[in-house]
Amino acid sequence: MKRGEKLYRMFMAASMAHARWDYEVSMNILSNKKRLYLLGFMLLPIVLTSVAFAADVVGALGGYKAYTPAYYSTSIFVVSIVIGMCAGLITGAIGAGGGFIITPALMSAGVKGILAVGTDLFHIFAKAIMGTAVHKKLGNVSIALAIAFLVGSGIGVTVGGTINRALYEANPVLSDLFISLVYVVLLGFLGTYALLDFLKLSKAGVDVGAHSGESPHGAEAASGKVGLPAKLQAAKIPPLITFDEDLAPGGKRIPALFVAICGAIVGFVAAIMGVGGGFLTFPMFVYVLGVSSFTTVGTDILQIIFTAGYASIAQYAVYGYIFYTLAMGMLLGSLIGVQVGAFTTKVVKGIHIRGFYAIAILAGFVNRLFALPEKLKQMELIEISDALAKGLSQAGTWIFFIVIGIFSVWVISKFLGNLKILRGEV
Repeated sequence: MKRGEKLYRMFMAASMAHARWDYEVSMNILSNKKRLYLLGFMLLPIVLTSVAFAADVVGALGGYKAYTPAYYSTSIFVVSIVIGMCAGLITGAIGAGGGFIITPALMSAGVKGILAVGTDLFHIFAKAIMGTAVHKKLGNVSIALAIAFLVGSGIGVTVGGTINRALYEANPVLSDLFISLVYVVLLGFLGTYALLDFLKLSKAGVDVGAHSGESPHGAEAASGKVGLPAKLQAAKIPPLITFDEDLAPGGKRIPALFVAICGAIVGFVAAIMGVGGGFLTFPMFVYVLGVSSFTTVGTDILQIIFTAGYASIAQYAVYGYIFYTLAMGMLLGSLIGVQVGAFTTKVVKGIHIRGFYAIAILAGFVNRLFALPEKLKQMELIEISDALAKGLSQAGTWIFFIVIGIFSVWVISKFLGNLKILRGEV
């Protein structure tokens, strides 16, 4: 297997593990009245801001500027619900990748990149603290691994958040350009391999489950007996962390330094992209550190809560880079979208959903790629006409929302058209 394809498989397995967590969290929230009441309480600031707007005191609570992003309008709230729902539909139907479209979607809707990142992180954090039943997963959590990882992620988040804020304060256009470039690289890689994977499976006439795709090398890598995990676990740099005691005689050991380095990478990427870091934790733990999938899933839950929480609050909220109205709207939309998407997988072919996933990720890639010329022109790095720069940016926005819209309509129509079948399975 080529290195690029193997890396894609790792990311897909990671993204699917994160999507399963997202679905479980949504179910925990929607099935618990206390959590639903808490959600209503979290929406209270939106109502208060609306009243303040009507009373013409918006300037005291927030306005149009980056440092006062609490400005409310009904249209903004509706758009955030739609974006959250679309991301939820992708996550639920495909079991992977829905969170990748949120920041590009918000930026296409006119939100500054740094606000989109901070808002997405806060939305992830809010969902995690509301819906994660940590007590049910304590048997899967390695406290030592979690502590070392979180020390590293704290450093990574601080560095990533500082870079994002520094770029924005230097030049808001530079900030948007940087975030767009990061998404161009990531979505271009994932989208290309997802499309090649879909075409290969279609040509072979194979219909895979929408939520399949874990790397065939997962079990081998997780054993820690071969490759990079074996080398890292063989190092004797103190302090050493013992883990997987229930799965291996005497457990496995690894220097805390390596765990902290992985945490720093995850935290840095999370703070830069606003994706929570969950999609990176899985391959880091399983394929780099050699931690079992069983332990990884439980430990990742703690990582998401603390990494997203520290990033959203300490690196963005206290500096005014969170749009609370958008965050709550996305939370509401994603709760609905994840449920509808997950049910739809029971009545549609997995190969069709795989195809839509590849196209959706590539649409996000095109969206950010087409936005680059306008940003580069504003930075005076290239010389093109205003009409061409603006036209490319608008084309990217239209392509993105049309593709995501078609996918969403298709999933919802399949859901509504098969309600009788789905009710029989519930």
